Amino acid sequence: MSLSLTEQLNERRQGRAPSQLNKQRYPIYGAMLDGAAPTSENRPLTWRLAHQEAVLDLATYQALDGFKGLKIALNQSAKEALTTIKDSVVKGRGGAGFPAGLKWTFMSPPDGGPRYLICNADEMEPGTFKDRLLMERLPFQLIEGMLISAYAINANAGYIFIRGEYILAAERLNAAIAELRENNLLGDNILGSDFSFELHVHTGAGRYICGEETALINCLEGRRANPRTKPPFPQVSGAWGRPTVVNNVETLNNMPAIMIHGSEWYKALPKDKGASETPGTKIFGCSGLVNDPGLWELPFGYSARDIIEELAGGMKDGRKLKAWLPGGASTDFLTTDHLDVVMDFDPIQNAGSRLGTGLIMVVDEAQDMVELQHNLQTFFQRESCGWCTPCRDGLPWGVKILDAMKSGQGQLGDVEKLQGLTRDLWLGKTFCAHAPGAMEPLMSALKYFRHEFDEKIDQSVGVQVIDAAAASPTQAQAQVAK
Repeated sequence: MSLSLTEQLNERRQGRAPSQLNKQRYPIYGAMLDGAAPTSENRPLTWRLAHQEAVLDLATYQALDGFKGLKIALNQSAKEALTTIKDSVVKGRGGAGFPAGLKWTFMSPPDGGPRYLICNADEMEPGTFKDRLLMERLPFQLIEGMLISAYAINANAGYIFIRGEYILAAERLNAAIAELRENNLLGDNILGSDFSFELHVHTGAGRYICGEETALINCLEGRRANPRTKPPFPQVSGAWGRPTVVNNVETLNNMPAIMIHGSEWYKALPKDKGASETPGTKIFGCSGLVNDPGLWELPFGYSARDIIEELAGGMKDGRKLKAWLPGGASTDFLTTDHLDVVMDFDPIQNAGSRLGTGLIMVVDEAQDMVELQHNLQTFFQRESCGWCTPCRDGLPWGVKILDAMKSGQGQLGDVEKLQGLTRDLWLGKTFCAHAPGAMEPLMSALKYFRHEFDEKIDQSVGVQVIDAAAASPTQAQAQVAK
């Protein structure tokens, strides 16, 4: 839903944030249900959006504590800044959940040569749009986070590898970079220090596989976007053979607040609901046929029910929830029995899925699971880089089976073939995690909704028997015998 500037300002005055999807009942900057004001201490990622619809110029960003975190970092040694980030235990927000600071410690020691920091902004996970929010509305915050991170790891050059379709985000990032160069916040001797850093926006050509960090690096170098063999890991030999760190947009956005308030604050950030040992906040979201699809910055501890029924306003038009994906299309389906599971890394994993990007996709009772799987598997098949045989040939085979089932041409044994695929394309049997990620929604759909697949086969076989009877009674008897 597109709102005029006047309408957006009116929404803001009423305590609501405008959304391209809907008029959300709760503001995008944190869903402060207790009425408390969002601040850098309780909603570190989005609190500035309580003051501005978007912060797009340096003066406004600096008026809202912009680059305060960078100045604190530059008054420390790089080792001290790295220790602060490591002690905060900020987990990667791209889906893996690996602690960023710990990841940085694996870098080879400085040797006088180039060292790179890459921001993975290639947000192509279906159902995920949180990084877009941060880049379009808070471009300076991402860049400050990258400057702090680069200083901590002694990187002297960086790239924002952004999804090609994010045209507005790329424009705003480039405009922010140009303004920062003019004000000695990028380039040589930043703010009069010994720290120098160059930053560039690189627009990708559009491949889902670039979410894998080594495929992203290959693409950045101008090569085909195939994953690399690991080891060596990028921290040792990454872009152009040099030590490289790759982190997600949301992960890097955490760094300014951590430098301002410290690691102990980050770990002790109060929880609104439930209990969680995961530090910090996360941008959660919900899409699909709910009343208020959108994004909300929340501390860990909220359940899926809290997000779907309270923040997203429940299912639309009286529809009934059937299943939900916790964090994008490459996570396992969960059901209504799992609604009270806390949206956190370990609880979601214990329930049989992955937190992934933390953006829930809902499926209502009217949606055909076979049709839905055909749609998802078609996407994953198309986005395979083709490097390894199981993924290159296995995913199209799955799509072919699902297409036959969907169009009434399924055969007895097709469901078993799909189950076999989920085993043959699982972790350890393919070169990277692309095919296993594709198998997660299929595997869980077969686990919870096997009857929908069987019904397709029964209908197909029944039609085939009728057709055979019309052609020849003998053929019909043979079909029944099978």
